[in-house]
Amino acid sequence: MPLVSSVFLHKGEEPVLSGNIGVCNVFFAHCNLQCVYCQNHQISCNALVNEGWEKSVDDVVSLITPILDTGVRTLGFVSPTHQVVQMVEIIEALHQKGYIPTIVYNTNCYESVETLRELENVVDVYLPDFKYVNNRLGLIYSGVSDYFDIANLALKEMYRQKGTSLLLGDDGLAEFGLIIRHLVLPSHSAESVDLLNFLADEFSPRLHISLMSQYYPPSGLSLPKSIDRVLSKEEYSKVLNTMEALGFRGWAQSLESADCYRPNFNSNEPFSL
Repeated sequence: MPLVSSVFLHKGEEPVLSGNIGVCNVFFAHCNLQCVYCQNHQISCNALVNEGWEKSVDDVVSLITPILDTGVRTLGFVSPTHQVVQMVEIIEALHQKGYIPTIVYNTNCYESVETLRELENVVDVYLPDFKYVNNRLGLIYSGVSDYFDIANLALKEMYRQKGTSLLLGDDGLAEFGLIIRHLVLPSHSAESVDLLNFLADEFSPRLHISLMSQYYPPSGLSLPKSIDRVLSKEEYSKVLNTMEALGFRGWAQSLESADCYRPNFNSNEPFSL
């Protein structure tokens, strides 16, 4: 049975995903990583139990279809790694009802290559958040000792499937491709620069990058001093300048985004923009 915390129209995604209308996003509860700074900690913490999250496939479909009926044609699944089987069941149920939305797979990139291969003909757009350029940071902040090793292999598989192209429909919305997100963490701009250089050297500087400055320390979480603050202008500019110098295509955020992307999953509209 799917564990789904929220299904709602989200207009805060990359322009090629949301356009003017928005994306129908399905937020799964729990996560295969337990990042100490997770902005979605109200639903991602594996120790949390909420009977309202337990929904049948039909229940989830009944929440999705009214949004798609408004003209939204992009369906995003957020943190789907641990519920891939349920995600595929939801997509198949939608297909049976005649709905064929563009499927966006929004992942933390801590994925198995075998699973990604099975999704090749299911997922239209991969949206991985490639978090760290080394295993040390993955252990400190996400509790796994092999983040970079696993994420690197996963990204190679996504790249094999989609390449650097981002195919857009007549309405300017993405229909096929790969967009790599990266959240710049305070005190770690040097590591973000290394990450971008790695992507350019090992993959291609023609990749589409969404460079995020929206980090903030969520209230109620005990954080290391190094990340217990928002990002500085100097830190983000350093990484953004590297992205531009390397020739990546993509998107940047304003520093004010740290005040906008502060979800409250106790609300029917978790994100206020």
